[in-house]
Amino acid sequence: MDRRKLETEVEQQIDRKRRAQRAAGTLLARTTYFGTLGLMLTLPIVAGAYLGNWLDDHARDFSFSWTVSLIVIGVFVGAFNAVWFVRQTWS
Repeated sequence: MDRRKLETEVEQQIDRKRRAQRAAGTLLARTTYFGTLGLMLTLPIVAGAYLGNWLDDHARDFSFSWTVSLIVIGVFVGAFNAVWFVRQTWS
C-alpha cells in the first residue's frame, strides 16, 4: 500500500514539473518575470531619490546630500532584492 502511494505522489510531482516547464517558456511568463525583476531593482532607487529630495528640501542648512546618499542605498537595496528574487525563483 505504501509503495503505491509513493508511486502516485512521484507521478503527480513529475506531472507538475512538466506543466511548470511548459508554462515557464511562454513569452508572457518571461515578460512578467523580467518586469517584476525590473521593478524590484528600480523602486528602491526611485524611492530613495524622492525621499532624499524631500529631506534636502526640509533640511537646507545641513551640508549632507540626502538625495545622493539615498540613491546609492537604493541601488544596493535594489540589487539585493533582484539577486534574492533570482535565487528564490531559480532554486
